[in-house]
Order: sequence, then structure tokens, then C-alpha cells
Amino acid sequence: MLSIKNINVSLKNEDKKIIKDLSLEINDGETHAIMGPNGTGKSTLAKVIMGHYLFTLTGGEIFFNKTKLNDLTTDERAKLGIFLAMQDPTVIDGVTNSEFLKTSSEEITGKHIDYFKFITEVNNSLKDLEFSKDMIHRHVNAGFSGGEKKKNEVLQIKILKPKLIILDELDSGLDVDSLKIVCENINKYKNENPDTSILIITHYPRILEMIKPDYVHVMKNGTIVKTGDISLATLTEKVGYNE
Repeated sequence: MLSIKNINVSLKNEDKKIIKDLSLEINDGETHAIMGPNGTGKSTLAKVIMGHYLFTLTGGEIFFNKTKLNDLTTDERAKLGIFLAMQDPTVIDGVTNSEFLKTSSEEITGKHIDYFKFITEVNNSLKDLEFSKDMIHRHVNAGFSGGEKKKNEVLQIKILKPKLIILDELDSGLDVDSLKIVCENINKYKNENPDTSILIITHYPRILEMIKPDYVHVMKNGTIVKTGDISLATLTEKVGYNE
């Protein structure tokens, strides 16, 4: 599904490399996790896959289901089925969650949605997330707590139905109960859509106990230096990233 081949990434208009000769392959239905110290390029990788304007791909290639992403805009990548759940989701004043989800769904599918079916699905998803129904009429993330923002990201996943889900430090700012709820909903979505792939970026193995990865990668100095199974995450927590 996702094929990253020897990419090099810099901040726009700067020469310093943040990501160096990094390669990664994610097949249909696989869940991968990337761990590593602060400043090693984990979140940068997520943003580069999504086409963030602040970063320049100076070498290598990224393919999604055999479509080359290098020159595609962020919205074009989203329409292909890539979703990035951000560390700190953006506030969009003046746009309600309902408007956002409805418009996004129509842009992705190219069809007008069945409004009754849409509302039913949204209400069911809100119930699953233990989210108040009135939030659908609030502006996107405006006045939301950290936990509410993360739940809102998962609501978008459930409604927009991406093929590749990138979770950038989903556990950041979540209490234990909220983390359990969002992970249960992601697992439910994955079970209902088994070909969906997930890339988890995290510092801690706690989330990996709830969303089980097939592979764990350790990233240092802008590239992947180790790959293993869930035991690698447990070992890393015990001994650190320098072993």
C-alpha cells in the first residue's frame, strides 16, 4: 500500500536534512509503529507522506497503491485515501463539524451523500466515541479539549473511511479512559475494514498494547535503524534508544 524509497527531506529553503535515506514498506492490512527520541524526524515523516508545505522532498520516492505521491498536493493525497491524525489538530473557526464531514465525504467520493444515512452514521459514531451529539454543530476543534480533539480525529476516520491511517502521537494529551475509547474505535474500524493499514508514531508502548502492531521500527537521526515485533517496543522502553 505505502512504499517509501530512500527519501531525503529538508525544511523548505534550508539545506539541513531531517530525514536521510529512509525506506519503509507497508502492505495492505498491516499495522506499523515508529518509535524514537524527540527530534529524530518521526512527525516530519508523517507530514511528508501527507504533503506538508513546510518540507521539501530532496530525494527518493513515495508511492501509495502504485501512485507516486511526490508532486501531489495534500488534498489529492487525502482523496486517494490517506488520513493523518495530527498531534494538535487545527481549529477551523466558522466551519461546523457537520459541514466539514459532509463536504469532505462528497469530495472523496465525488457523490452527493444521502443525508439521512450520513446523520445516522455520525450519531452512531458519536455514541461509540462517548461524544456529545451537540459537538457536530460546533466549529471544528474550537474550544475542544485535547481529548475531544483526538476523538474528533477518530470520528473523521470513521466517517471518511481512509485506506491508510497515520496516527501521530495519538496518545499525547489523552487520559487512560479516553485513550481506551479512541483505540477501541480504531480497532473496530480496522476489523470492519481489514485491508486498512495503520502507521503509529509514538514515544511510548502503551498505545501499542491497545493497537497491536505487526512491525515496530526504531528511528534515529532521520532514518530507521531497527525493525522488529512488539517486543522491540518493550525492550526500547527498558533500555532506551541507544542500545
